[in-house]
Amino acid sequence: MRIPSLAAVLMVSLAPAAVAQSTAVLQGVVQDATGAVIPGATIRVENPVTRFRTEMRTDKNGAFEIRNIPFHSYSVTVEREGFEPHEETVSLRTNVPVELIVRLAPAGVRESITVEASVGLLVDPEETGTHVQMNQSDIEKLALQAGNKGLESILVSMPGFAQNANGAIHPRGAHNQMTFVIDGMPISDQLTGAFANAVDPNIVQTVELFTGNVPAEYGNKVSAIANIATRSGMGTARRFGGSTLLNAAQFDLLSQVTHVSGEAGHFGYSAVVNTSKTNRYLDSVSLDNLHNGGNNQRAFARLDWHPGALDVFRLNLMAGRASFQLANLRSQHANGMDQRQLLRDGAISLGWVRTLNAQTTFDANFSARKAQAWLKPSLGDIPVTASQDRQMSTITAGARLNAVRGRHTLRAGFDIQRYPLSEHFAMGITSASFNDPADADNYNPNLLPHDLTRGGALFDFRGSRTGGMYSGFLQDAVSLGRLNLSLGLRFDAYRFLADGNQFQPRVGAAYHFREAGTVLRASYSRLYQTPPNENLLLSSSPQAASVTPPAVQQALGGWAAIRPEEQNFLEAGLQQAIGKKASLNVSFYHKNSQNVQDNNNFLDTGIIFPVALARIRVNGVEGRLVGPAARGFSYTLSVTHSRAVATPPFTGGLFLGNAAIDALTQGAFIIDHDQPLSVHAVVNWNHPKGWYATVSSRYDYGLVANSSDPAEVAADPDFRDLLPYVKLDRNPARVRPRNIVDLVVGFEKTHDQKKRYDIGLQFTNLTDRTALYNFQSIFVGTRVVQPFTAGVRLRWFF
Repeated sequence: MRIPSLAAVLMVSLAPAAVAQSTAVLQGVVQDATGAVIPGATIRVENPVTRFRTEMRTDKNGAFEIRNIPFHSYSVTVEREGFEPHEETVSLRTNVPVELIVRLAPAGVRESITVEASVGLLVDPEETGTHVQMNQSDIEKLALQAGNKGLESILVSMPGFAQNANGAIHPRGAHNQMTFVIDGMPISDQLTGAFANAVDPNIVQTVELFTGNVPAEYGNKVSAIANIATRSGMGTARRFGGSTLLNAAQFDLLSQVTHVSGEAGHFGYSAVVNTSKTNRYLDSVSLDNLHNGGNNQRAFARLDWHPGALDVFRLNLMAGRASFQLANLRSQHANGMDQRQLLRDGAISLGWVRTLNAQTTFDANFSARKAQAWLKPSLGDIPVTASQDRQMSTITAGARLNAVRGRHTLRAGFDIQRYPLSEHFAMGITSASFNDPADADNYNPNLLPHDLTRGGALFDFRGSRTGGMYSGFLQDAVSLGRLNLSLGLRFDAYRFLADGNQFQPRVGAAYHFREAGTVLRASYSRLYQTPPNENLLLSSSPQAASVTPPAVQQALGGWAAIRPEEQNFLEAGLQQAIGKKASLNVSFYHKNSQNVQDNNNFLDTGIIFPVALARIRVNGVEGRLVGPAARGFSYTLSVTHSRAVATPPFTGGLFLGNAAIDALTQGAFIIDHDQPLSVHAVVNWNHPKGWYATVSSRYDYGLVANSSDPAEVAADPDFRDLLPYVKLDRNPARVRPRNIVDLVVGFEKTHDQKKRYDIGLQFTNLTDRTALYNFQSIFVGTRVVQPFTAGVRLRWFF
């Protein structure tokens, strides 16, 4: 029974807004029954499904302010010795700050409360699409990934992804059309494996993943949106603190991660430095793991400044470097092939939030990012030698107006993006058996001028160009009791090698059956996805088209630039609370697209070339079961099924063999994004005394492989020992199913409610399962799953 004198009033205030454009602020004051302020009261904000949890104490004036809260509904608990605890649910859906005024009554009715997952928080009645969240506390307990794998290796545990090599993930039947939004800075580069430096998961406080009914404010690559709120020094209540993590494992893996943060007055800071080296940097192309060493360094800093009651400024700085060998096949290694790749990137982002009045905020963001990639050839390169010097930048300026008006939560804004690109690529054939004129079935006469074994010269391409996209949007979340509507409209004007415009309605509805703990939802989205910028100039050039076989040139009717992808996306789903013990979220979706974006990989190197297929049709179903913490245990179970059928002809790319060209011009085919079944389970256990364990198990039915001749594979010393792990007698051919189990066990020492150290053991691929991600794929080549790897990690807190 609640004391009638306990009152809570929700209102909008004029205090500082959120420090990131897509996070909320909860602030207010705690008083006693007479109106006197209560210092030292504990404010705890948590959600049992997303497992977000943060807390702080009120200051000497009884005031509190909690920032960087992801948009969602939360249980807010206020406790102070000598008073009745107070608990209520608050919906935080905008960066317009929300104030909570709480009056606590004297203790007497009960001494304490136990917060359990309520039916109301096990489902989200305001969510009209698929939206999943993960937090730093969950990420820290997962198995660390070696090499250049980053946040994408964490996201793959969420539903909707088909797992591929080098950390690549296919969201809902797409190749990799995904955008990472880091504190308002959009990054649509392909941040996986050998393509670019990945996002460091150590900078993340929370990551929200949108894969259905993506809000209208997001554009460019929208098959999935990872909205990231980084770790901030504001609210740490200390001038300096942090941790250092040391990790050592097999394959000569050594790494360290150092994080520092703090605040002083109106200023806060947070920084992360991550370095690593290993002899298995990328997923190997053979069981031997030949010529595969590498190292990387990543750094991130966030600075927050609150000069007054109405303004908040944030500055982010990011930099990364990676230097690594390209994994060899046996024949390449025997020939002394020594190709290496160097990646560098840097970014700056400045955000500003201004509170205009009690119900309105304005925020603006400017960011600039530059990425560079070099491929260095060697004298022993076979069957082709290649070099690359590529630079691409993304410059973004945008602004948002946010308003709360009764039942409406409004957000409107614009973005301007510019893409300066510069490319230099050269290649030549170095093996006389590759493109042999005597092999009439596979010979391409247009490659003869670049056959170095027959007197040819290097294919050499140089180009530079600047493109852009200009966007505007309006979205409104309408609350009508049990019914919630999401209404959005976006317009994109794309100006680059090919020009295009697109209006994109994005609408969704959710209806809450409170008594049953059920939410039904449905949505329609029109999506407009721009081509990948990596090697876009070469892929769309007449020079690339000049080396395709004559029959293909005749069939395609000449050169054409890669156009943006246009997609219709339908989704229906439900959320269901299972008692007070679990939350179930199920989605069904259908997508049909034209000008489908994809890549082809250049002979197992780190070079990719964009391609576009005429059409694709994707149908899928997925589900996620979440068990909130109970008796120290919590779990998630994600299940994904997708069917992706693509239809030629294609545009772009740099295909050197007739077999690859033929496969893409003969009719509709099941593309390698297709995954009949993936099941990813994560179980966490935490003991009150500090012991913990995390078990992660992932089953994949197998991606589509190249339909190679088994007899030819058996005669090839580079691939014959991989035959047991691929089903070439099926239509389509697929790699064999695999189940990979990872285990982390450890102990976290705390003293006086402060963390002191954390020591753990990590086992990757616990059962030592030999398996393939893909085999002789037209798009990504051949890659082997990492074998059993044991490691130890030690984190020291200071």
